[in-house]
Amino acid sequence: MRDPVNDFDYPDEWVARCKDPDMLNDVIEGTSVLTSSGVALKRGFTTGTTASAACKAAVLSLRRQVSQVDIDIPCGLTVKVEAKGIQGSALCRKFSGDYPSDVTSGACFIAEASVCNATTLLPGQGIGRFVRDTPRGSRGSAAISPSAHGEIMLAIHQACREIGIPGATVKLEIENGEELARRTLNPRMGIEGGISVLGTTGLVEPWDDHLDKSNEERIANASRVVLTTGRNGLRYSRLLFPDHEVVLVGTRVKRALDIARGDVILAGMPALILKFIEPNILKGSGCATVDELVATELGRERMNVVLGKGKETYPSVRIVLFDRTGAVIGDTQ
Repeated sequence: MRDPVNDFDYPDEWVARCKDPDMLNDVIEGTSVLTSSGVALKRGFTTGTTASAACKAAVLSLRRQVSQVDIDIPCGLTVKVEAKGIQGSALCRKFSGDYPSDVTSGACFIAEASVCNATTLLPGQGIGRFVRDTPRGSRGSAAISPSAHGEIMLAIHQACREIGIPGATVKLEIENGEELARRTLNPRMGIEGGISVLGTTGLVEPWDDHLDKSNEERIANASRVVLTTGRNGLRYSRLLFPDHEVVLVGTRVKRALDIARGDVILAGMPALILKFIEPNILKGSGCATVDELVATELGRERMNVVLGKGKETYPSVRIVLFDRTGAVIGDTQ
Protein backbone atom coordinates (compact mmCIF):
# COMPACT_ATOMS: atom_id res chain seq x y z
CA MET A 1 0.00 0.00 0.00
CA ARG A 2 1.44 3.36 -1.06
CA ASP A 3 0.71 6.84 0.28
CA PRO A 4 -0.44 8.85 -2.78
CA VAL A 5 0.77 12.11 -1.23
CA ASN A 6 4.39 11.26 -0.42
CA ASP A 7 4.81 7.94 -2.29
CA PHE A 8 5.84 6.09 0.89
CA ASP A 9 5.27 2.34 0.70
CA TYR A 10 3.67 1.26 3.97
CA PRO A 11 5.21 -1.95 5.38
CA ASP A 12 2.88 -4.94 5.18
CA GLU A 13 2.98 -5.37 8.96
CA TRP A 14 1.63 -1.83 9.46
CA VAL A 15 -1.25 -2.58 7.10
CA ALA A 16 -1.95 -5.89 8.86
CA ARG A 17 -2.23 -4.12 12.21
CA CYS A 18 -5.02 -1.88 10.93
CA LYS A 19 -8.33 -3.73 11.42
CA ASP A 20 -10.61 -0.91 10.27
CA PRO A 21 -11.44 -1.09 6.52
CA ASP A 22 -12.67 2.52 6.52
CA MET A 23 -9.34 3.70 7.94
CA LEU A 24 -7.44 1.78 5.28
CA ASN A 25 -9.64 3.27 2.57
CA ASP A 26 -8.81 6.77 3.83
CA VAL A 27 -5.12 5.86 3.71
CA ILE A 28 -5.47 4.62 0.13
CA GLU A 29 -7.22 7.88 -0.82
CA GLY A 30 -4.49 9.93 0.88
CA THR A 31 -6.72 11.66 3.43
CA SER A 32 -5.16 9.72 6.31
CA VAL A 33 -1.67 8.55 7.27
CA LEU A 34 -1.05 5.00 8.49
CA THR A 35 1.23 4.69 11.54
CA SER A 36 3.35 1.72 12.64
CA SER A 37 0.73 0.82 15.28
CA GLY A 38 -1.92 0.32 12.58
CA VAL A 39 -3.81 3.47 13.59
CA ALA A 40 -4.66 5.91 10.80
CA LEU A 41 -4.44 9.64 11.53
CA LYS A 42 -6.51 12.14 9.56
CA ARG A 43 -4.74 14.71 7.42
CA GLY A 44 -6.15 18.21 7.58
CA PHE A 45 -6.72 20.80 4.87
CA THR A 46 -4.37 23.73 4.31
CA THR A 47 -5.52 27.34 4.28
CA GLY A 48 -5.20 27.17 0.48
CA THR A 49 -7.60 24.23 0.22
CA THR A 50 -10.03 25.85 2.66
CA ALA A 51 -9.98 29.09 0.67
CA SER A 52 -10.50 27.17 -2.57
CA ALA A 53 -13.55 25.42 -1.13
CA ALA A 54 -15.11 28.66 0.09
CA CYS A 55 -14.56 30.35 -3.29
CA LYS A 56 -15.89 27.41 -5.31
CA ALA A 57 -18.96 27.09 -3.09
CA ALA A 58 -19.67 30.82 -3.44
CA VAL A 59 -19.63 30.63 -7.25
CA LEU A 60 -21.70 27.44 -7.42
CA SER A 61 -24.25 28.94 -5.01
CA LEU A 62 -25.09 31.60 -7.59
CA ARG A 63 -27.23 28.84 -9.13
CA ARG A 64 -27.90 26.36 -6.31
CA GLN A 65 -27.42 25.77 -2.61
CA VAL A 66 -24.13 24.06 -1.75
CA SER A 67 -23.01 21.96 1.21
CA GLN A 68 -19.87 20.25 -0.14
CA VAL A 69 -17.42 20.76 -3.00
CA ASP A 70 -14.74 18.72 -4.77
CA ILE A 71 -11.33 20.42 -4.75
CA ASP A 72 -8.35 19.46 -6.91
CA ILE A 73 -5.38 19.99 -4.58
CA PRO A 74 -1.73 20.64 -5.60
CA CYS A 75 -0.51 17.09 -4.86
CA GLY A 76 -2.82 15.76 -7.59
CA LEU A 77 -5.66 14.36 -5.46
CA THR A 78 -9.30 15.43 -5.42
CA VAL A 79 -10.82 15.86 -1.97
CA LYS A 80 -14.33 16.57 -0.72
CA VAL A 81 -14.57 19.64 1.52
CA GLU A 82 -17.59 20.78 3.48
CA ALA A 83 -18.53 24.32 2.49
CA LYS A 84 -21.91 26.00 2.79
CA GLY A 85 -23.01 28.34 0.02
CA ILE A 86 -26.21 30.15 -0.86
CA GLN A 87 -26.98 33.03 -3.26
CA GLY A 88 -23.32 33.81 -3.96
CA SER A 89 -22.13 33.72 -0.33
CA ALA A 90 -20.22 30.83 1.20
CA LEU A 91 -18.19 29.86 4.23
CA CYS A 92 -15.80 27.03 4.96
CA ARG A 93 -14.19 26.22 8.30
CA LYS A 94 -10.64 24.91 8.25
CA PHE A 95 -10.41 21.22 9.11
CA SER A 96 -7.12 20.37 10.83
CA GLY A 97 -7.53 16.60 10.99
CA ASP A 98 -5.48 14.99 13.75
CA TYR A 99 -2.90 17.80 13.80
CA PRO A 100 -3.10 18.68 17.51
CA SER A 101 -1.89 22.28 17.61
CA ASP A 102 -3.02 23.88 14.35
CA VAL A 103 -3.39 27.58 15.18
CA THR A 104 -5.81 28.08 12.30
CA SER A 105 -8.02 25.08 13.12
CA GLY A 106 -11.68 26.03 12.66
CA ALA A 107 -10.87 29.39 11.06
CA CYS A 108 -13.84 30.63 9.04
CA PHE A 109 -13.16 31.50 5.38
CA ILE A 110 -15.89 33.64 3.81
CA ALA A 111 -16.32 34.19 0.06
CA GLU A 112 -18.67 36.44 -1.89
CA ALA A 113 -19.11 35.84 -5.63
CA SER A 114 -20.69 37.77 -8.47
CA VAL A 115 -20.90 37.09 -12.21
CA CYS A 116 -18.28 38.88 -14.32
CA ASN A 117 -16.76 38.54 -17.78
CA ALA A 118 -13.33 37.79 -16.32
CA THR A 119 -12.33 35.91 -13.16
CA THR A 120 -10.79 37.93 -10.33
CA LEU A 121 -9.83 37.05 -6.76
CA LEU A 122 -10.02 39.91 -4.26
CA PRO A 123 -8.19 39.16 -0.98
CA GLY A 124 -9.95 40.97 1.85
CA GLN A 125 -9.87 41.29 5.62
CA GLY A 126 -8.07 38.63 7.61
CA ILE A 127 -5.61 37.80 4.83
CA GLY A 128 -2.14 39.10 5.58
CA ARG A 129 -0.19 41.47 3.38
CA PHE A 130 3.54 42.01 3.09
CA VAL A 131 4.68 45.26 4.71
CA ARG A 132 8.13 45.05 3.18
CA ASP A 133 9.71 43.40 0.16
CA THR A 134 10.80 39.84 0.98
CA PRO A 135 11.79 36.77 -1.07
CA ARG A 136 8.25 35.47 -0.46
CA GLY A 137 6.33 38.53 -1.65
CA SER A 138 6.52 42.19 -2.50
CA ARG A 139 5.33 45.01 -0.28
CA GLY A 140 1.55 45.43 -0.37
CA SER A 141 0.83 42.05 -1.97
CA ALA A 142 -1.45 39.50 -0.33
CA ALA A 143 0.21 36.62 1.52
CA ILE A 144 -1.12 33.92 -0.80
CA SER A 145 1.48 31.43 -2.02
CA PRO A 146 1.68 30.61 -5.76
CA SER A 147 0.49 27.01 -5.20
CA ALA A 148 -2.47 28.15 -3.09
CA HIS A 149 -3.37 30.89 -5.58
CA GLY A 150 -3.33 28.37 -8.41
CA GLU A 151 -5.53 26.00 -6.41
CA ILE A 152 -8.05 28.77 -5.69
CA MET A 153 -8.21 30.02 -9.26
CA LEU A 154 -8.67 26.49 -10.61
CA ALA A 155 -11.58 25.97 -8.20
CA ILE A 156 -13.23 29.22 -9.31
CA HIS A 157 -12.78 28.42 -13.02
CA GLN A 158 -14.24 24.95 -12.52
CA ALA A 159 -17.27 26.39 -10.76
CA CYS A 160 -17.82 28.97 -13.50
CA ARG A 161 -17.78 26.26 -16.18
CA GLU A 162 -20.11 24.05 -14.15
CA ILE A 163 -22.85 26.69 -13.86
CA GLY A 164 -22.23 28.19 -17.30
CA ILE A 165 -21.01 31.71 -16.55
CA PRO A 166 -18.09 33.49 -18.27
CA GLY A 167 -16.30 34.39 -15.05
CA ALA A 168 -16.67 35.59 -11.49
CA THR A 169 -15.32 38.17 -9.10
CA VAL A 170 -14.75 36.52 -5.73
CA LYS A 171 -13.92 38.39 -2.54
CA LEU A 172 -12.25 36.24 0.10
CA GLU A 173 -12.00 37.08 3.81
CA ILE A 174 -10.92 35.19 6.93
CA GLU A 175 -12.85 35.85 10.10
CA ASN A 176 -10.56 36.98 12.97
CA GLY A 177 -7.59 36.47 10.66
CA GLU A 178 -5.65 39.37 12.12
CA GLU A 179 -6.04 38.00 15.64
CA LEU A 180 -5.02 34.49 14.56
CA ALA A 181 -1.94 35.86 12.80
CA ARG A 182 -0.50 37.09 16.09
CA ARG A 183 -0.07 33.44 17.06
CA THR A 184 1.85 32.63 13.87
CA LEU A 185 5.25 33.59 12.47
CA ASN A 186 3.70 36.17 10.14
CA PRO A 187 4.81 39.26 12.12
CA ARG A 188 8.43 38.06 11.87
CA MET A 189 7.99 37.33 8.16
CA GLY A 190 6.95 40.90 7.38
CA ILE A 191 3.26 40.03 7.05
CA GLU A 192 0.57 41.99 8.86
CA GLY A 193 -3.21 42.17 8.96
CA GLY A 194 -4.01 38.48 8.81
CA ILE A 195 -2.88 34.94 8.21
CA SER A 196 -1.25 33.52 5.10
CA VAL A 197 -3.03 31.34 2.56
CA LEU A 198 -0.63 28.48 1.87
CA GLY A 199 -0.38 24.86 0.85
CA THR A 200 2.25 22.95 -1.10
CA THR A 201 0.24 19.71 -1.22
CA GLY A 202 -3.17 20.98 -0.09
CA LEU A 203 -3.05 18.75 2.99
CA VAL A 204 -1.71 19.18 6.53
CA GLU A 205 0.18 16.30 8.13
CA PRO A 206 -1.33 15.02 11.40
CA TRP A 207 1.57 15.59 13.79
CA ASP A 208 3.35 18.53 15.35
CA ASP A 209 7.02 18.21 14.55
CA HIS A 210 6.73 15.80 11.62
CA LEU A 211 8.70 13.14 13.50
CA ASP A 212 6.67 10.43 15.20
CA LYS A 213 7.52 6.83 16.07
CA SER A 214 6.64 5.62 12.57
CA ASN A 215 9.02 8.06 10.91
CA GLU A 216 11.73 7.28 13.44
CA GLU A 217 11.49 3.64 12.37
CA ARG A 218 11.80 4.66 8.72
CA ILE A 219 14.94 6.66 9.49
CA ALA A 220 16.54 3.97 11.65
CA ASN A 221 15.92 1.23 9.06
CA ALA A 222 17.03 3.17 5.97
CA SER A 223 20.53 2.62 4.57
CA ARG A 224 20.20 5.80 2.49
CA VAL A 225 18.04 8.56 3.90
CA VAL A 226 17.29 12.21 3.27
CA LEU A 227 16.07 14.18 6.29
CA THR A 228 14.13 17.24 5.26
CA THR A 229 12.47 20.04 7.19
CA GLY A 230 9.43 21.03 5.14
CA ARG A 231 7.10 20.36 2.23
CA ASN A 232 9.22 22.08 -0.43
CA GLY A 233 12.27 20.22 0.80
CA LEU A 234 10.31 16.97 0.64
CA ARG A 235 9.34 17.60 -2.99
CA TYR A 236 12.78 18.67 -4.20
CA SER A 237 14.60 15.95 -2.23
CA ARG A 238 12.53 13.26 -3.97
CA LEU A 239 13.47 14.71 -7.34
CA LEU A 240 17.16 15.06 -6.55
CA PHE A 241 17.63 11.85 -4.54
CA PRO A 242 15.18 9.27 -5.98
CA ASP A 243 17.17 6.31 -4.59
CA HIS A 244 16.94 7.56 -0.98
CA GLU A 245 14.23 7.26 1.66
CA VAL A 246 13.02 10.85 2.15
CA VAL A 247 11.56 11.64 5.59
CA LEU A 248 9.99 14.87 6.80
CA VAL A 249 11.39 15.72 10.25
CA GLY A 250 10.33 19.35 10.70
CA THR A 251 12.15 21.03 13.58
CA ARG A 252 13.34 17.71 15.08
CA VAL A 253 16.58 17.75 13.12
CA LYS A 254 18.89 16.72 15.96
CA ARG A 255 16.73 13.76 16.95
CA ALA A 256 16.60 12.61 13.32
CA LEU A 257 20.38 12.90 12.91
CA ASP A 258 20.91 10.92 16.10
CA ILE A 259 18.78 8.07 14.72
CA ALA A 260 20.03 8.04 11.12
CA ARG A 261 22.66 5.58 9.91
CA GLY A 262 24.51 4.93 6.65
CA ASP A 263 24.25 7.46 3.80
CA VAL A 264 22.61 10.50 5.41
CA ILE A 265 21.63 13.76 3.70
CA LEU A 266 20.08 16.76 5.45
CA ALA A 267 18.22 18.76 2.79
CA GLY A 268 15.69 21.55 2.64
CA MET A 269 15.07 25.27 2.63
CA PRO A 270 17.72 27.41 4.35
CA ALA A 271 15.87 28.76 7.39
CA LEU A 272 15.47 25.74 9.69
CA ILE A 273 18.72 24.05 8.68
CA LEU A 274 20.95 27.12 9.01
CA LYS A 275 19.35 28.14 12.32
CA PHE A 276 19.81 24.58 13.58
CA ILE A 277 23.54 24.77 12.82
CA GLU A 278 23.94 28.40 13.94
CA PRO A 279 21.05 29.73 16.05
CA ASN A 280 22.49 33.28 15.95
CA ILE A 281 22.90 33.42 12.18
CA LEU A 282 20.81 36.61 11.94
CA LYS A 283 22.72 38.47 14.66
CA GLY A 284 24.15 41.71 13.29
CA SER A 285 22.87 41.01 9.77
CA GLY A 286 20.10 43.62 9.75
CA CYS A 287 17.76 40.97 8.32
CA ALA A 288 14.57 39.78 9.98
CA THR A 289 14.52 36.30 8.42
CA VAL A 290 16.98 33.79 6.98
CA ASP A 291 15.17 34.01 3.63
CA GLU A 292 15.99 37.71 3.45
CA LEU A 293 19.56 37.08 4.57
CA VAL A 294 20.44 34.48 1.92
CA ALA A 295 18.99 36.73 -0.78
CA THR A 296 21.98 39.05 -0.26
CA GLU A 297 25.60 38.54 -1.31
CA LEU A 298 26.78 38.92 2.29
CA GLY A 299 24.12 36.44 3.39
CA ARG A 300 25.34 33.83 0.90
CA GLU A 301 28.85 34.21 2.30
CA ARG A 302 27.51 33.75 5.82
CA MET A 303 25.46 30.76 4.64
CA ASN A 304 28.60 29.05 3.30
CA VAL A 305 30.42 29.66 6.58
CA VAL A 306 27.55 28.08 8.52
CA LEU A 307 27.45 25.11 6.14
CA GLY A 308 31.16 24.61 6.80
CA LYS A 309 30.45 24.59 10.52
CA GLY A 310 27.69 22.04 9.95
CA LYS A 311 30.08 19.78 8.04
CA GLU A 312 32.58 19.97 10.88
CA THR A 313 29.90 19.04 13.42
CA TYR A 314 28.40 16.26 11.28
CA PRO A 315 31.27 15.13 8.99
CA SER A 316 29.40 12.07 7.68
CA VAL A 317 26.26 14.06 6.75
CA ARG A 318 25.82 15.83 3.41
CA ILE A 319 23.91 19.12 3.77
CA VAL A 320 21.98 20.47 0.78
CA LEU A 321 19.97 23.71 0.64
CA PHE A 322 17.32 24.59 -1.96
CA ASP A 323 15.76 27.89 -2.93
CA ARG A 324 12.02 28.13 -3.57
CA THR A 325 12.40 27.06 -7.21
CA GLY A 326 14.24 23.88 -6.25
CA ALA A 327 17.67 25.12 -7.31
CA VAL A 328 20.53 23.96 -5.09
CA ILE A 329 22.12 27.00 -3.41
CA GLY A 330 24.33 25.16 -0.95
CA ASP A 331 25.94 21.72 -0.86
CA THR A 332 28.64 20.40 1.46
CA GLN A 333 29.53 17.47 -0.79
